[in-house]
Amino acid sequence: MKRAESVIVVVAAIVIREGRLLLARRPAGVHLEHHWELPGGKVEPGESPRAALAREVREELGVGSRVGDPFAFSDHAYPDRTILLLTYLTELDGEPSPLACAELGWFPFDALSSLPTPPADAPVFERLRASPAPEG
Repeated sequence: MKRAESVIVVVAAIVIREGRLLLARRPAGVHLEHHWELPGGKVEPGESPRAALAREVREELGVGSRVGDPFAFSDHAYPDRTILLLTYLTELDGEPSPLACAELGWFPFDALSSLPTPPADAPVFERLRASPAPEG
């Protein structure tokens, strides 16, 4: 199997309301289609992780945000790419809309293990189940 030569840095939001975590469902035709994941995306060259996350939240969810403290990180080598996932506690300004994803959902932590999710997200979800982040 060919390994990616570089690491793709990805940022994601931990958004919790009423004990539920916000997840976005990937659209058809993309890598890991139909999987539920944390909202976020790639850090662009010259962009800080927090700025990238604020941009991705605007693009994907159509709302502003307040990116807070780091929550957890994970790395995962897929067959065609290696991902370094940085997650941040995030508060949204308003109600999110699924602009760049198939749909949005709010899930209790104990439901995360029964959803199709990207392998890179698994360690973050384990930490959430073990010691939930504060709501934002």
